[in-house]
Amino acid sequence: MHADLHQDPRIECHVVDIAGGRLDPAAAIAFVSDDAHGGIDVFIGRVRASSHGRQCVAIHYDMFDPLALTIFRSTAAAAVERFGPKAKCYVAHARGKLAVGDLAVVIAFATPHRDEAFRGCREVIEAVKHQAPIWKQEHFIDGMTEWSEGCSLCGHEPAQDAAGAPAAAAHDAPHSGHDHAGHAHAGHAHAGPAAADRA
Repeated sequence: MHADLHQDPRIECHVVDIAGGRLDPAAAIAFVSDDAHGGIDVFIGRVRASSHGRQCVAIHYDMFDPLALTIFRSTAAAAVERFGPKAKCYVAHARGKLAVGDLAVVIAFATPHRDEAFRGCREVIEAVKHQAPIWKQEHFIDGMTEWSEGCSLCGHEPAQDAAGAPAAAAHDAPHSGHDHAGHAHAGHAHAGPAAADRA
């Protein structure tokens, strides 16, 4: 696990090599938890079993760790400044070959109120998807493998609402860099899963 070297007590970012560890949503929640926070929003991206009608058995994520961590941190810092100053953010992404069901990305965002927690978490995951240097190789049940073009490389910008935050429609973009990851979404200190979606 590579921790971001720049220290801001409100932000923690990691690239986790799947060969040496797994993403831990509990660690994300623990990091952002604070008595000042009434809202904690958690995004979890998982590897799912299909891609454009083909059965997928695994995904290999590769990335340039130093730049990825820089993007994670700058993205988190921008959201913390927008929704802070008491906001806190945790970002972690897996690197290596993940099986169906494995966690690919975990983001937690906490603020005093739920609206800012929801919006901050959404802003961070959309920015990570569209800006971070992450490459995805899909492994299919027929033995074929293909590199998938990620959001950061495809030239499409996420839609934004009137306030400049990523709009909900951007979440379902077919060119998603994490096209196999389904979401377990929790907010305001409850951990019940919401509808699966594209990561």
